[in-house]
Amino acid sequence: MVNGRALLALVLQLAFLAAAFGWRTMMHRRRTGDSGFRWQRHDRVARISGALFAAAILAGTVGVTLAAFSVIELWEPLAGPGAFVAGLMLFAAGCVLTLAAQSAMGASWRIGVDPTERTGLVTSGLFGWVRNPIFTGMVTAAAGLAFLAPTMLTAVSVVMLVVAVRVQVRHVEEPYLREAMPGWPTYAQRVGRFVPRVGRVSR
Repeated sequence: MVNGRALLALVLQLAFLAAAFGWRTMMHRRRTGDSGFRWQRHDRVARISGALFAAAILAGTVGVTLAAFSVIELWEPLAGPGAFVAGLMLFAAGCVLTLAAQSAMGASWRIGVDPTERTGLVTSGLFGWVRNPIFTGMVTAAAGLAFLAPTMLTAVSVVMLVVAVRVQVRHVEEPYLREAMPGWPTYAQRVGRFVPRVGRVSR
């Protein structure tokens, strides 16, 4: 038997992944001739965060797939219409924020970090409110998915994604930005890390 609510969550999840990774990569390659992906084979922390990202996405997708085909049941306390509406709103907001932030980065958009590379520092628009709006959007979308199809796997995927984001930002991206972008420390002193005004860097 098919669970319509979880099936909708699965369709939305696959569409979001296709847009955020497939479509965005294709557009970036078309405009710049480069995919934007940077693989750090020799950076252990980057490999850990990358593995956590992949595991979080896989856990969420598997969770909604199993729920959609009634292999596992939705968690009863969040199976009502209120959680469903909240999930739709969170998921939609997360998707819009992620895709808008990716677009705002323009040619500077990357997945991963190349320590030898230098790109422009984007500080306007969404990036004038938070330093990492793409990650904020991704976590928001993952939380929405967990409300749309509340299972152990979708809940775990949110936790894994939060850990992956924190490791990637604090131990991979910020050390690189501090070294590569002269204007980043001043920018980081006035703009929050994931939400406005929270996680600003001390002078």
